[in-house]
Amino acid sequence: MDERPIRTSAKALVVRDGRMLALRLRDADGDFFIMPGGGQRAGELLPDAVRREVLEETGVLVSPRELAFVIEGAHGEPFHRVDLVFLCDYEGEDDSASRHPDANQTGVEWLDIETLNTAPLYPSKLRRAIMNLCAGRPHAVYLGNEEAGDPEITE
Repeated sequence: MDERPIRTSAKALVVRDGRMLALRLRDADGDFFIMPGGGQRAGELLPDAVRREVLEETGVLVSPRELAFVIEGAHGEPFHRVDLVFLCDYEGEDDSASRHPDANQTGVEWLDIETLNTAPLYPSKLRRAIMNLCAGRPHAVYLGNEEAGDPEITE
């Protein structure tokens, strides 16, 4: 049994003009993208965590609207992470914001939603889910483990 503690992470799906906000990161395998966001602090509401993390990592101001996805994982981390991804409205940019990018972050980019299926977005199962959401098609909210296939949910 895995004894790692659980960590709640608030992530932002910010879509503007057919593109989504993403962080470009680099590791030993090359460049890849993730959604901005990070760990929720004690006593902090999830929407506040989303606003804080996006501003720190990108300088972008957002308004969280609704919960879009839940995805879990523990790949290479000392904790079991539960990512709560919020669909957010773009509210502008704050150039005076104190920036605290992730250690491996090399940039901030807007990825074209229509070609997202070929982008190195991690976790990869988000690609189809985001494309379906943005196209108004049915989509799952609970995406399961970031490393596994589609979740099996029984009713």
